[in-house]
Amino acid sequence: MIYFLSDAHLGSLAIERGWVHQKKLIDLLEEMSKDAVSIYMLGDMFDFWMEYFIRDKKKRQFEPFFKELRKLRRKGIHIHFFTGNHDLWTFGGLEKLTGAEIHYEPCTIIRYGKAIYLAHGDGLMPSDWETRYPQPVVRKIKRFMRLRSVFHSPFLQTLFRSLPPSWGNWFGYNWAKKSRLKEIENPCPYKGENKEELVLFAKEQEKQHNHRDYYIFGHRHIELDLQIASGSRVVILGDCFQQWTYAKLDKKGNLTMHNFDNQ
Repeated sequence: MIYFLSDAHLGSLAIERGWVHQKKLIDLLEEMSKDAVSIYMLGDMFDFWMEYFIRDKKKRQFEPFFKELRKLRRKGIHIHFFTGNHDLWTFGGLEKLTGAEIHYEPCTIIRYGKAIYLAHGDGLMPSDWETRYPQPVVRKIKRFMRLRSVFHSPFLQTLFRSLPPSWGNWFGYNWAKKSRLKEIENPCPYKGENKEELVLFAKEQEKQHNHRDYYIFGHRHIELDLQIASGSRVVILGDCFQQWTYAKLDKKGNLTMHNFDNQ
């Protein structure tokens, strides 16, 4: 089996009893390990992750999670970690701590005869988004894109890495907390097939003859399994801090969604 999960947001100041949350994620990974060949984590597994030039003692809180991933690797299970918009600032440290293969960009894999497009999902838009959406939405997207370019700036990343970890973590975790609380209080539900950005992105890929059987994303914190006109399926994984949803691909190439709370 191949498993896909995303958006655990470990360490979030908006999640009560973080150690319980981490333990539940470890329990989910233990369950997957019974028949897993590979596990793909599609971003935002941490609510904030920055690798400083100075040793960061706060990362000790995630040692149970790291230990579990190392144990899975010793079992021969391949672990893949896609950076999201909350945990993109890894520069080799996360790979050493977990043994995971780190992916900084979306990619297409072939597994069990199926072509699968994998990405966290932030920044993926249809090419006509500036004319497709009303102006208030366009302005919101532009703000996000500007912020995303700041986060991805090598120069600004180097400056932030130079901060004392206590300073950087205070800023990063509190910034992320505001985002998490805003989402919890005012969630953004599924927008519909003709408005959901990731669905439109997949449709455009298909029109450009870049066919994949499955498009699997994180980021949006909604559970979606939608077949589009080309026959492809667009899957948005939900999350692993409220919904506890994930996807599983069996050896026949069948992809199914599951809820850990219902097991």
